[in-house]
Amino acid sequence: MEHQTSRSSFFESQVLGHPAGLFVLFFTEMWERFSFYGMRALLVLFLVSSVGIGGWDWPRENALALYGTYLSLLYLTPIIGGQLADRYLGYRKAIIIGALIMAFGHASMAIETEFFLYLGLFLLIIGTGFFKPNMTSFISVLYQDHPEKKDGAYTIFYMGVNAGAFLGIMLCGYLGETIGWSWGFGLAGIFMVLGLLQFTLAHGIFGDVGLAPAKLSESDDPITIKEGEEKPNPFTTLDKVIMTVVALGGLIWVINDPLSKLSSISLLNIGGTDISNFTIITSLVLFIFLLISRVTRYSKITRDRMLAIMMIAFFIIFFWASFEQAGGSMSIFAKDYTNRVLSGNMALIFSIVDIIITVVPVAIISYVLYLLFKKTYKNYLASNLVLGFSFVVIWALISWKIYANFNTYSYEVSYPVFEVSNTDGSTKTMAVNAINIPGADAVIKENNAVVRSLENFTAGENVHIIDLDKKGNNFKLIDSKEAVTIRESVKATVVRKKENEIEIPATWFLILNSLFIIALAPIFSKIWESKLNPSLAGKYALGLFLLGIGFAFLAYGASEIPQGATTASVSLVWLVMAYLFHTMGELCVQPVGLSYVSKLVPPRMIAFMFGVWYLALAIGNKTSGVLGQKIDHITSQYNISTFFLNIYHCSIRHRHYSSCDEWYFETVDARSKVG
Repeated sequence: MEHQTSRSSFFESQVLGHPAGLFVLFFTEMWERFSFYGMRALLVLFLVSSVGIGGWDWPRENALALYGTYLSLLYLTPIIGGQLADRYLGYRKAIIIGALIMAFGHASMAIETEFFLYLGLFLLIIGTGFFKPNMTSFISVLYQDHPEKKDGAYTIFYMGVNAGAFLGIMLCGYLGETIGWSWGFGLAGIFMVLGLLQFTLAHGIFGDVGLAPAKLSESDDPITIKEGEEKPNPFTTLDKVIMTVVALGGLIWVINDPLSKLSSISLLNIGGTDISNFTIITSLVLFIFLLISRVTRYSKITRDRMLAIMMIAFFIIFFWASFEQAGGSMSIFAKDYTNRVLSGNMALIFSIVDIIITVVPVAIISYVLYLLFKKTYKNYLASNLVLGFSFVVIWALISWKIYANFNTYSYEVSYPVFEVSNTDGSTKTMAVNAINIPGADAVIKENNAVVRSLENFTAGENVHIIDLDKKGNNFKLIDSKEAVTIRESVKATVVRKKENEIEIPATWFLILNSLFIIALAPIFSKIWESKLNPSLAGKYALGLFLLGIGFAFLAYGASEIPQGATTASVSLVWLVMAYLFHTMGELCVQPVGLSYVSKLVPPRMIAFMFGVWYLALAIGNKTSGVLGQKIDHITSQYNISTFFLNIYHCSIRHRHYSSCDEWYFETVDARSKVG
């Protein structure tokens, strides 16, 4: 009764038709996503970039293996975090613990040594396990008496997710690529701390909802605790044994992928025999057995609901395996195959468009902050001050970014090169630096390149440059003090100042997903509340179809790139169109899926089933890394267009499978309403 009263009072103070407390969660999740997506945007690019500019110069396959493993583990730990919150901690304490651990993780990433990189990723994985499932579960409990508002609430919450992703990618990515990787990683950590403070200072707005659950004595009858609540389904000894075996098998398989590539160690090589496939297949079979055995112990209506969630989770794997190419193969496509240098009027137009798409969303979010401040400043002034300070920092960084874009100059420089003969009779041109020293018989020539800088230089002035991708077509100007410690640096001479040019950071394209979600989420939310609202299976089929169309644009745009090419300069339009259609597909799948879990699952199982949901995401994300690793192989054997075309066919094929299950979801809906 106390919880019901607390939930009723929660709905008294409203912002934009929803409780003010929803927007406390909105901003908490926004800063956590700022940190996550800001770091995610940089991770692969940092690993594959030249050592001379602070990167680690990893092969693409190794970087994508670590990326896929990190993402998959990130979605595995919520199963444990959800259970701990359900049984012992409560949602609030779990969120605070998770945010604190993640803050330490981001701080470790900023140090940029191998030990601290892996430590940072480990802490982020553990912290997410506490944080992620309990944010979504929190909303489910708060809206328990208002199911008709859940779809809208989750869509607004999802806007907060993507507002944070938008800001994190834009600012962390910009700082990381233009100033230094540690700046981008460090900024992610700062806003994780601010999000933690904001939530901690305002958590009283939720009343007693989300506190540590009360312990029941053995004499309590679980059925009479609350009318209509499902009887608890405790884990048997066999359940726990299977869970342990599955967890260990899956964990070892996921970790072994990057470990075997980055070192000579293979955890799944016994006597020269690779048992990787046997391990993961056995783990999956055991896990499916565990789910089925547990589900059969529930009543028929509850059983059908949980089976529906499992079917949704199964198909979601295929969606995320394709969608998460954004941070992997699509980032590589943006970096190496897309024309990101604009000049003259095109540079001016892009700068203006960039200002608009940067300032307008942040202005809208700032307005939401203003509305929240009006409703809550009397009772939660400290939390509002933290939020206000956060946005002051955001606006300062945006202003600096705009200034830098309009005051970056382009210079044509000349630098010395010499030719080296290969064994096949071909020649290779190499820049003269401390590593590449020409022999006595070498012919020294002058090559020209274009570099960009905030500094003013005059013709004839000596500078230092570095080849970013070691392919002789992408140079960066570096400080003379840096040049002393970077052996790959090349002495160059300024020839002339060119017309205004800008280079779009590769991470910039990642903000398109968040930007499109912020713009389109209200439209999709209205559609889901109208007569045009399709069934769950219909939404998922539509989502996969739109995802496939996005990859079709990439495949067509890359069709002229020859076999084996490692660089190209295709129009950025194809990436923009891909992100547009991928975003529309995402809006059809993710927020409504979360809402469906909260509607169908018994209250005692909400956090656990959210954990199962995130397990499906883990498998999908690991699969995305495995798919991404094939980019070099397929490019060398065929071309990069074929790589994206294969993903297109996969998305369209599974769209048909999901449509076949529509009748089942309709049946579950009908039974749920009767039940």
